[in-house]
Amino acid sequence: MSETRGMAKTLFSLTKPRVVVLLQITAMCAILSHDFIEINRINYNTLENMLIVFIGGYLTAGGANCINMWYDRDIDPIMNRTSKRPLAVGDISPAGALIFGIVISLLGTLWLIQMANEVAAFWALFSILFYVFIYTIWLKRTSTQNIVIGGIAGSTPPVIGWCAAEGNLQISMNSLQEFTNSIFEIGGYMPWFMFLLIFLWTPPHFWALALYRSEEYEKVGVPMMPNVKGKHRTLVEMKIYSIILILLSLTAPLSYHEIEYWSNLNLDLNNILIILNTGILSFWYALTVWGIDVMEDNDENNRMPTASYSFFVSLSYLAFMFIALVLSSMGVEGAIVSLVLVILLILRDKKNKK
Repeated sequence: MSETRGMAKTLFSLTKPRVVVLLQITAMCAILSHDFIEINRINYNTLENMLIVFIGGYLTAGGANCINMWYDRDIDPIMNRTSKRPLAVGDISPAGALIFGIVISLLGTLWLIQMANEVAAFWALFSILFYVFIYTIWLKRTSTQNIVIGGIAGSTPPVIGWCAAEGNLQISMNSLQEFTNSIFEIGGYMPWFMFLLIFLWTPPHFWALALYRSEEYEKVGVPMMPNVKGKHRTLVEMKIYSIILILLSLTAPLSYHEIEYWSNLNLDLNNILIILNTGILSFWYALTVWGIDVMEDNDENNRMPTASYSFFVSLSYLAFMFIALVLSSMGVEGAIVSLVLVILLILRDKKNKK
């Protein structure tokens, strides 16, 4: 019995549960936003879709992580951050980890086909293949843009969640144009806004950590931006991403209305509140990026203080951006509640920083 529990714990660990759960939370937010925008409420179907997507998303993302660990089994034992992973300590054989990863990836895809729809399953399968073949096997060990392009895979959960909430979406194979339309025209801008938000957030978020933690990657031959291009070049690119995030935040109101709504350049109270929510958050985060001093020494915890601060703020930033998007989907009242939360967050951060 203890051996069975031990193997179950090992298999669970292979999926990188903390990372996968965070990804699925963004998918849950997409489902909630969809139903508040489309039907102005949540109901039993909302909860059912959330459960379906969580299960399917966990299996597919977890499976991709298993395959990632299988491929990186040669370098994981060398790095402190990954040295206790199941394959690194020999808790499971490489073949066992690979088979488990493939099986749950396929199960998750089939689950989404049956319980959600073809387009949701397509984007889940796309994220698996992109993460494994484009990021893990190709880019991770060859390009400083590995985390940038690889971030596409981690940006898909909101798209999967929105597709599931949208209902009976089907993939058309009649022509390339119809196929493209069927996977991209999924009923709104919101899922693509969320996709872009995660995609553009990933580089400055990860590079803030890499500014003082990338030596291990260098040791195993994984090119990271600070080691290859230098800290100053890394910071310049982080600042560019932070500016783009601010610009993206100004487009947030587009997520809540059809294109026709904007033909008269409507900017009502709710849209103004949405811009304030997302704009203030993005500006707050950008200030932490611009405040990074690449010349400072590491502290007693071997952290670069300003970079470490930006890294931890980035986590709060993404979380509160999704909270703001969901609350704003409820209308003016939700947007006001969101704005209050945003202001309290920043005031609390300012107080703690002192």
